[in-house]
Amino acid sequence: MTKILVTFYSSYGHVHRLAEAVAEGAASGDGTEVRVRRIAELPAAEEAMAAQEGYRSAQEAMASIERASLDDLRWADGVCWGTPTRFGNMAAQVKQFVDSLGPLWQDGSLEDKPAGVFTSTNTIHGGQESTILTSLVPLLHLGMIFVGTPYGQNEPIMTAEGIGGTPYGPSTVAGPDGSRTPSPAELEVCRNLGRRVARVATALGVEPRTA
Repeated sequence: MTKILVTFYSSYGHVHRLAEAVAEGAASGDGTEVRVRRIAELPAAEEAMAAQEGYRSAQEAMASIERASLDDLRWADGVCWGTPTRFGNMAAQVKQFVDSLGPLWQDGSLEDKPAGVFTSTNTIHGGQESTILTSLVPLLHLGMIFVGTPYGQNEPIMTAEGIGGTPYGPSTVAGPDGSRTPSPAELEVCRNLGRRVARVATALGVEPRTA
């Protein structure tokens, strides 16, 4: 049984929808178990955005999803990470969670496990590629193996249309006011990432390490 973790942070629901599609793709293969976990909100961010209806409704929709833990990462054979962009980088919520992974770095729990990254931006040039690429830095420090979404396996990214999706990983464009929802093509790239991370994890057959 190959175990895939899809862990994400989402403010307004766009990355949540991508995470659902990634999980669908990962679960589509035989012998794959999938966990979906959300990364906790920062109290200051919750206070700042609580008055926004879009934020409140998105958080309510995710309320039943369990919070990500170090044990979830130890359990997983492969991990798909979801984050909105914040000025071309992962969101602070995700960075704070990653910064808590010192024990897993120390005992090598994440070494040789495949990892993919997916993201959301307000605009087509809002940092989709840079967010995924900069997210790789801590993941490589943790010993993970990066899995992207190559052109040959993802026809939707071979387009001149203004949609998300890159060879580095899936993405969506939320729109300047956040009203755009992920398109079918964007969600298909997400499913492909889930399927590919599961395939790679199965092929690697990573054995749990002991300290």
